[in-house]
Amino acid sequence: MIDVKATLNESEERMEMAALFLEEQLARIRAGRANIAIVSGVRVDSYGQMVPLNQVANVSTPDPRTIAIRPWDKKMIKAIEKAIMDSDVGITPENNGEIIRLGIPQPTEERRRELAKQCNKIGEKAKVEVRNVRSDIKDRLKKAIKDGLSEDNEKDAELELQKIHDKFIKKIDELLAAKNKEIMTV
Repeated sequence: MIDVKATLNESEERMEMAALFLEEQLARIRAGRANIAIVSGVRVDSYGQMVPLNQVANVSTPDPRTIAIRPWDKKMIKAIEKAIMDSDVGITPENNGEIIRLGIPQPTEERRRELAKQCNKIGEKAKVEVRNVRSDIKDRLKKAIKDGLSEDNEKDAELELQKIHDKFIKKIDELLAAKNKEIMTV
């Protein structure tokens, strides 16, 4: 027989993962504002190993339009620059021998709309994942009736599942609204 509480907890975990994935993806989208998440995916060749940028340098945002990267070992500047150029960041690094700077360009109105569409597309994927989890768990609950779960318990579990679903859809909508506001703010 199915453990309803464990099944609902599992559904909540899976929906939470979808929301976290969305949050992570939205953080990587450049909205005209400096954010260290933009370079979080950059991997640098350090002594024969590919390591994340934050393991070979201090990454900071001294102002809203600049990301500053200060390598711990000055010899790493060329490797860091190469890694940034090879990545999908899309910004040409400038260095003064000690610090690498990435100037974040102000996006045009058209680019902002594109970014908003991109965010909404990622958000829709997260919503689809949440809905798929709900559908999967609903199917499990329906099958559990055949295994001896009472219909009342199944209905209660479905109501609870719907509440969890609604909570995460609302969270996803809030994340998207916040990101769209950030993108559209000049």
